Amino acid sequence: MLEVLTVDEAINEIIYTLKSVGYYNDKQLNEVISTEESLNRIVYKDIHSSLDLPPFSRSTVDGYAVRADETYGVSESFPGVFTLAGKVLMGEASEVQVKKEEVVEIATGGMLPQGTDSVVMIEETEALGEDSILINKPISPGENVIKVGEDVKKGQKVLEGGHKIRTQDLGALAALGITEVEVYKKPKVGIISTGDEIIGPSEELTPGKIRDINSWALSAEVLEAGAKPINYGICPDNKDKVEEYISKALEENDLVIVSGGSSVGEKDVTSDVINLIGDPGVIFHGISIKPGKPTIFGMVDDKPIFGLSGNPVSAMVTFRLFVKKAIDIISGKKDSPPVPTIRGKLTRNLSSRGGREDYVRVKLQENENGNYNVIPVLGESGLIFTLVEAEGLLKIPRNTEGLRSGEEVEVYLL
Repeated sequence: MLEVLTVDEAINEIIYTLKSVGYYNDKQLNEVISTEESLNRIVYKDIHSSLDLPPFSRSTVDGYAVRADETYGVSESFPGVFTLAGKVLMGEASEVQVKKEEVVEIATGGMLPQGTDSVVMIEETEALGEDSILINKPISPGENVIKVGEDVKKGQKVLEGGHKIRTQDLGALAALGITEVEVYKKPKVGIISTGDEIIGPSEELTPGKIRDINSWALSAEVLEAGAKPINYGICPDNKDKVEEYISKALEENDLVIVSGGSSVGEKDVTSDVINLIGDPGVIFHGISIKPGKPTIFGMVDDKPIFGLSGNPVSAMVTFRLFVKKAIDIISGKKDSPPVPTIRGKLTRNLSSRGGREDYVRVKLQENENGNYNVIPVLGESGLIFTLVEAEGLLKIPRNTEGLRSGEEVEVYLL
């Protein structure tokens, strides 16, 4: 029997093991790429601003640049009369030296001229001839103005090492004139499917054979996790062949996933091979979870290796819970983003064996109140189309015997 860990214990063991070997700090894991191509990549080290942004104080409205203290006391009944000293041209610095009771015409985004500290909106003014402006409303210093460095100051940290670059981050880097960025390389993940019964998707089905699902599904999961999948095809249930495939994949990748052969049957040799290939070998074998109890995690020459169940649903659930966590770490991510969730009411009773976490596939149905009904999709972990039909996973905690119909539950969205 497997000596199983809880889900939290398994996750903590993965985090501790990978961070203790310092894998994510390897200097060879960084590269410099164009900022244009950096979306969803992981920042290698902190990025600081080389300038104030904006680099000049600018108007946020169309109107007139003034000294705010000269507008105190004005109103619609007693407007202030100011002399129009000039106009700020877009994209240029104003050369006008503003004197007492003078204003300068300015458009949104224009550079605030010297001698002014705020902008009166054009709606609060009135032209009086060609060179006189009436101001009908007082304003405060800095009103309708973005000051120098108000967005970001020179030397300020703008993106932290380990941060995943988003669309808004690209805009910020462009504003700072940063055209190249140092990021972590995408880790390469080797994927091996084992099983004498497995054939390729293009091969003809014969009695006793099934097509390989996991190579394709896990490759897609790896891509979505921000890494590069390398598919090594189908390996027979033969210890020497499994050793050959795993050794090659470990040599050529940063992380390896073996699908199938993780249980305790006669042909389930993944655990033995990992221990045979190198130290420390298997870190744990078995997690108190359904599906996915026989999951393996090991290290060989400071490279992580996972053994997942050959059942497609089990493989994909355990990938998201455990393998993705490892990929996040070796990708340089500071934190793994939380899995999006939604709450709803369960439509039927669900039983569970105490002492393990159960992950149940569910569909979501919006009801007349705008809330969601959570409908279990029942079926064994070898049935891939139960996962296709599902929109989320419902966790039944390990210290409960199930959930009741009508109970409000949280669903992890797929």
